This record gives sequence, C-alpha cells and structure tokens, in this order.
Amino acid sequence: QVQLVESGGGLVQAGGSLTLSCVASGSIFSRNYMGWYRQAPGKQRELVATITASFSTNYADSVKGRFTVSRDNNKSTVYLRMNSLKPDDTAVYYCWSFAPISGTTSWGQGTQVTVSS
Repeated sequence: QVQLVESGGGLVQAGGSLTLSCVASGSIFSRNYMGWYRQAPGKQRELVATITASFSTNYADSVKGRFTVSRDNNKSTVYLRMNSLKPDDTAVYYCWSFAPISGTTSWGQGTQVTVSS
C-alpha cells in the first residue's frame, strides 16, 4: 500500500494560484501512475489531472491551460500547479496513485482548496 500525504491547500481569491504537493512512500514511486482528483460539496469525485511513469499527462477539460501536473521521482512527489483559479475549483483535492505491478490504487487524505469570488 502506498501512503500519500498532501499539502498546499488553502484559501485564495479568484484569479490566484496555488501549488499542491503529494509525497508518496511505500512503493517504487517512479513506476506509479500519479494524479489528482477533487470533490466539491454535493458532487462526485472527479479526475483533475494524471501523470504516468513516462511523464505523459492528462487533464480534465475544465482545468486545461490553467493547471499543470508534474512529478519529481527523486523526491517521490507529485505536484499540481493551479493558476487562474475560479470559485468552481473549490473542492477537496485528493492525491491518487496507481501501482501497475500490484494493481493497487491509493488515496491521500485530501486537502481543501477554497477560491473566493
């Protein structure tokens, strides 16, 4: 099982920026798919961005051009840089990991992002 610990959430005004970090432990980080999901009040959890072991990225249409996912394998850390934030981006953001060798999916505890108008 992979342990994931997020940080970097907070309150920001619309148009502002935040960077989320997620440190992983308990597996071979460099081989894992990593990413971010979010869940707003009353809504289902949704994919935000993912990054593969080969650094290929995928984004939800709603964040394309504004958010950037990246990873540092030396630090076992995945990042989510969020620019031009909107009130609709308000949600709990969860770090996600998929280990292809074991087929195991893991989640962080979540970090709150609140964007005020």
